[in-house]
Amino acid sequence: MSDKTRFERVSALCKKYQQEHLLAFYNQLNTNQQKSLLNQIEKLDFKRLPGWIEQYIKKDGALAIPTHFDPAPAYPPVPKTIEQKAKYAKAYQLGEDLLKQGKVAGFVVAGGQGTRLGFDGPKGNFSVSPIKKKTLFTIFGESILAASKKYGADIPWYIMTSPLNDNATKETFEKANYFGLKKKNVIIFQQGTTPNFTFDGKILMADKGTLATGPDGHGGSLKALADSGALADIKKRGIEYLSYWQVDNPLVYVLDPLFIGLHAADGAEMSSKALIKAGPLEKVGNFCLVDGKVTVIEYSDLPDKQAHRKNLDGSLVFELGSIGIHIISISFIEKLNIGGGFALPFHRAVKKIPHIDAAGNPVNPDKPNGVKLETFVFDALPMAKKSVILQTLRAEEFAPVKNATGVDSAEVTHQMMIDRAASWLESAGVKVPYKADGKPDCVLEIAPSFALFKEDIKDKADKIQTLKPQSSVYLG
Repeated sequence: MSDKTRFERVSALCKKYQQEHLLAFYNQLNTNQQKSLLNQIEKLDFKRLPGWIEQYIKKDGALAIPTHFDPAPAYPPVPKTIEQKAKYAKAYQLGEDLLKQGKVAGFVVAGGQGTRLGFDGPKGNFSVSPIKKKTLFTIFGESILAASKKYGADIPWYIMTSPLNDNATKETFEKANYFGLKKKNVIIFQQGTTPNFTFDGKILMADKGTLATGPDGHGGSLKALADSGALADIKKRGIEYLSYWQVDNPLVYVLDPLFIGLHAADGAEMSSKALIKAGPLEKVGNFCLVDGKVTVIEYSDLPDKQAHRKNLDGSLVFELGSIGIHIISISFIEKLNIGGGFALPFHRAVKKIPHIDAAGNPVNPDKPNGVKLETFVFDALPMAKKSVILQTLRAEEFAPVKNATGVDSAEVTHQMMIDRAASWLESAGVKVPYKADGKPDCVLEIAPSFALFKEDIKDKADKIQTLKPQSSVYLG
């Protein structure tokens, strides 16, 4: 197809869908820029565009809250009955067997930048550990390496980036020599993007030859696995389960045998970890049952009356919060992507979006001027024929670093890492000094190479030096 014919075809599409402005500066671009712009426009899903604009741009796009829903059941963090103890023991063994057999891979969604942390670069490059200042990527990489050694298998690691940070992430891994993992076992791929819109449904332009787009959210991971070729690689390796987590949480058990085993034993397709919410309005999704299916209702969508409902013992009815930790069966991902038309519902976010105006001048808005669309991975849960929830403990496995100060800040994460290390050491009989406020009177850091779980410390307790007040101790 000639360049002229291609331009005419794209121009007709833009006119049909009221997006003619996308080609307003076409004649001012050089040949390569023109081809790039046509490529971007051709990738737009024009058939779905009118529906998106009507539902999410001109309207608020909020998902309808079901008229009836119940709290979702979950396995407790510690088994409570003889039957549960037996089931947990079998599940743990099954999870370990699957890891040893090379049936499980790690999968982190890492498309975000560290902007909210006051950090320039991929969020995974943010230094977070208390003593060695290890980055999030370093902690995860060391965890997978330690698990590979523990279970005698080369465990692959899949990392989903975005166009914002793909190159920088790849450079990070190359410079770090893949954190000791084999290069062939570290697979980095990009998520998709969605266009950014004005409030009247026009796609914004970042510059004269570039559409203003944004990453399509962590829900895009299920489609990106297939589109990028990562799913084909997974199938080739004989992997059956992905252990999924988000890049901002350094406490996550990246490969938890119990969680893997419960998921597999129950024949689940997509499973989740949950924690007891800190309060009725904590900003985490709420696990519910809708028509018998596990469903997450966002904190902003759950009516206050429901959020505050309590049981007779004073606990919240909807007490289980979603924390972005899942086990996903490969067969489920394959099923979702059959035919290539898979898409999760969008969530609408009103944002300040830099762009150019009708004259081609750059605009850096000082107030929200448009809409970004993204998908959330938990919206796939109702599509699973079976879904398991395992409750975990906040102090053990959830310390996201999202903000520069205050709630979910690096300062809070540091302290939670120290607190967990102290708890693990005490469980092995190591005496930890404490301050009057109940916090450890020392700075502690446990490397994944030393212990992936607190049980790993028991055989090493006699090798740990006496912890002195106000000391800094790194166990690696």
